[in-house]
Amino acid sequence: MAKFAEMDPTVSLASQLADEGGPVILINTFVVPPEDADRLLEAWTNDAFVMKRQPGFISTQLHRGIAGSGMFLNYAVWQSTAHFRAAFSNREFQAQLGAYPDSATASPHLFRKVEVPGICVA
Repeated sequence: MAKFAEMDPTVSLASQLADEGGPVILINTFVVPPEDADRLLEAWTNDAFVMKRQPGFISTQLHRGIAGSGMFLNYAVWQSTAHFRAAFSNREFQAQLGAYPDSATASPHLFRKVEVPGICVA
């Protein structure tokens, strides 16, 4: 099972899950020794199929660091924090967490779009 490390040590994932706001983006980084990358990819793929069936799921995309990196970045869009919270606590999803390599570290964090006039929209 992967170890969890807060992406922002001042704001826990548990406190983020208490939010009741609208659309959220989950950014989750995974760090794994390159030799365990295939196991991580298999575990993530199985999780993604579970999440894809959950209410409020919009989309997800997995990225891998280049040049032999063992760093992965998952970007997932949810209709609300409540939808993500329900999916994250789903028994099927929780049961599959044990499939991640013990050498992996996951750092999930929730975000919202920020509007910057002339650059990006919220």
